[in-house]
Amino acid sequence: MTVLAVSGLQVLAAATPTLPPDKVPDVDVTPGVVGFIAIACVAVATIFLIVDMVRRTRRTRYRAEIREQLEAEARIGAESDRPDSPFTDSDERPTPLD
Repeated sequence: MTVLAVSGLQVLAAATPTLPPDKVPDVDVTPGVVGFIAIACVAVATIFLIVDMVRRTRRTRYRAEIREQLEAEARIGAESDRPDSPFTDSDERPTPLD
């Protein structure tokens, strides 16, 4: 069984041809100018997408903060309008979230 395995490995090793290093032209190995331009375009597009994502995330967070602040102000206004409110005009009212 080991003789069969060894002979199989020899066949596989002999079946893969290799080119000498001096026969492969450099143009076939490097991406060249076209590859550089393609990668540069991908990098610029990625930067624009990241900047846009950060801007949208920040805008969403600010909207949520403003919504909470308006709701807090509305609650305070509703509490002061009730006749049984603990706040009078001379009392200091709590400020909404800053």
